[in-house]
Amino acid sequence: MNPEKDFAPLTPNIVRALNDKLYEKRKVAALEIEKLVREFVAQNNTVQIKHVIQTLSQEFALSQHPHSRKGGLIGLAACSIALGKDSGLYLKELIEPVLTCFNDADSRLRYYACEALYNIVKVARGAVLPHFNVLFDGLSKLAADPDPNVKSGSELLDRLLKDIVTESNKFDLVGFIPLLRERIYSNNQYARQFIISWILVLESVPDINLLDYLPEILDGLFQILGDNGKEIRKMCEVVLGEFLKEIKKNPSSVKFAEMANILVIHCQTTDDLIQLTAMCWMREFIQLAGRVMLPYSSGILTAVLPCLAYDDRKKSIKEVANVCNQSLMKLVTPEDDEPDEPKPVVQKQAEAKPEDSSAKQEGTASGGPDGSCDSSFGGSIGVFSPAGTERAPVTLHLDGIVQVLNCHLSDMAIGMMTRIAVLKWLYHLYIKTPRKMFRHTDSLFPILLQTLSDESDEVILKDLEVLAEIASSPAGQTDDAGPPDGPDLRVGHSELQVPTPGRASLLSTPGAKGLECSPSTPTMNSYFYKFMINLLKRFSSERKLLEVRGAFIIRQLCLLLNAENIFHSMADILLREEDLKFASTMVHTLNTILLTSTELFQLRNQLKDLRTPESRNLFCCLYRSWCHNPVTTVSLCFLTQNYRHAYDLIQKLYPSLAVLPAQAPRDAGGPGAPLPPTRWARRPSSCPHPALCLQALRHRTWEGTVRALFWRVLRAVMRPSGAAEGSLEKP
Repeated sequence: MNPEKDFAPLTPNIVRALNDKLYEKRKVAALEIEKLVREFVAQNNTVQIKHVIQTLSQEFALSQHPHSRKGGLIGLAACSIALGKDSGLYLKELIEPVLTCFNDADSRLRYYACEALYNIVKVARGAVLPHFNVLFDGLSKLAADPDPNVKSGSELLDRLLKDIVTESNKFDLVGFIPLLRERIYSNNQYARQFIISWILVLESVPDINLLDYLPEILDGLFQILGDNGKEIRKMCEVVLGEFLKEIKKNPSSVKFAEMANILVIHCQTTDDLIQLTAMCWMREFIQLAGRVMLPYSSGILTAVLPCLAYDDRKKSIKEVANVCNQSLMKLVTPEDDEPDEPKPVVQKQAEAKPEDSSAKQEGTASGGPDGSCDSSFGGSIGVFSPAGTERAPVTLHLDGIVQVLNCHLSDMAIGMMTRIAVLKWLYHLYIKTPRKMFRHTDSLFPILLQTLSDESDEVILKDLEVLAEIASSPAGQTDDAGPPDGPDLRVGHSELQVPTPGRASLLSTPGAKGLECSPSTPTMNSYFYKFMINLLKRFSSERKLLEVRGAFIIRQLCLLLNAENIFHSMADILLREEDLKFASTMVHTLNTILLTSTELFQLRNQLKDLRTPESRNLFCCLYRSWCHNPVTTVSLCFLTQNYRHAYDLIQKLYPSLAVLPAQAPRDAGGPGAPLPPTRWARRPSSCPHPALCLQALRHRTWEGTVRALFWRVLRAVMRPSGAAEGSLEKP
């Protein structure tokens, strides 16, 4: 420093003492400056006051010499003390050089800067609030200072500043939020602790409504929740808990839509605490905001569905996710199937339209968890940004939802409970919004058919419920619900289109009526026949599926749909099956189900009597396809009490077995002769099939029944299917 330079009104002794390396001498100089400034204040000499502050700032606090900088800092603090309540008029000139010294490489100088600023703020009190942002910015840096003395000094200044903010009603929260949003993404442990402590203070001030600005800082709070420090995580939990309490108290003023996408992001993180907390928030948001959350359904499902497959190690997350899933499902109502009449939002809440990630998520890119959903879901899924602040109706858009459900269902690595939840969602949407859902049926149909090969019976049951609803919903009805014509009716997935009018129906061939013969056929739509075609195709390509699950699937379908329609349509399709071996196997499976399943009791009775035109038409339809397998053909004749025809079939198919004498003695007991009805009446145990023996007692059916019951034929026909076919193939 140039000793010849004029520092007036500072005396040479003051200047010399300010540059001294000893603290005590600098302190003496500060007392002289304080005395000098008090005189100027008494004289109201603002020019000299500004001159003193400027000299201390430019020539000392910002000097290249470290001792001069230390002298300048203590001198500025002395000026503030001397100014008293008038210090507010000179705060900018007093604060700026001190804050510059916060970045000094010398830790002692940083400490003196902190001490000087403490004295300045202590005198000015509420007058420093217009400069709060620069003070906060400087303090946030000192909070992470490696020197313990500097950190201790900054904590004293921090507490003083918090007291001032708490007791004042002039705090500029709007101007502070952008800085808070920026600083909240710091990765430094101490800076995070500093940020959390300030949020707690601001949250406790009655006149400060931090909840209005929660969307600005919520993402950063969740990232701090993942800090390695246990104390910081605990503090962050407390902050989030307080915010959630306020949300529950006053949900009408909460900006749910602006925070929904933030929760979607953090519900997918790998940190258990963050995920559980975000999921709890999501649960409360869905229950409090209601339909406001519907535009975010695809993102919510992306986050929630995988959690449903968690094991007991993440039981808490799984349970909360299940509540979220159920609550969101309840928001979908039949009114959502009306495309032109969106349902209004109950709360006066900002509405959002589906877009890409909002600008509020810029912090995520600077150190937060990945904000995107699975890339396979496309850009329309997951995160949306708010579009406005006016009240708007909510329209349910299914494109993103269906895409998410489709992706989860097609992912074989997804757990069983997630797959069941996806199928429940699809079923719910087909029930509540059938018209909208049928726009997506062609894309869903292949994966639903593929799911029939799932290892879980429960998954298959839910899958069949969805397929049955698709096949029977009136929303899927078209003018032409019949099967397409052609030699190969087992069409591929790419051919699953609504049949176009004018194509010939297989069931309209002479001598056979279509599905319209069944009284319950009107409940079947155009997808019913496509379902039957593709189900048989799947059985044909996956023989193991037919062997292991074929009967189970068909029996369940008979419960969910009309059994007569199922057998009628499958028989029609198998009639033109080119793979005769598969046709024979499939007919045998259907025949076994028809004869033994409790689900088909009513259909068996209907075929047994053949009293109605519908039952006779069904018999004719079954008979033509049952001819693929001789044994099943004969058993169908037995079921329908066509015994004479059964005997004729046996005689033609296996002439070497049909050796029953034309005239048998009444009580002939020869080794090859059957017992007559009179003997069966006395000895029921001698009849090979009691039900048929009772039929033989009826005079009109005696001859046909007895011939059909001839013991050599029954020995071949009535034994287990594999042995029966093997024995009958060798006349």
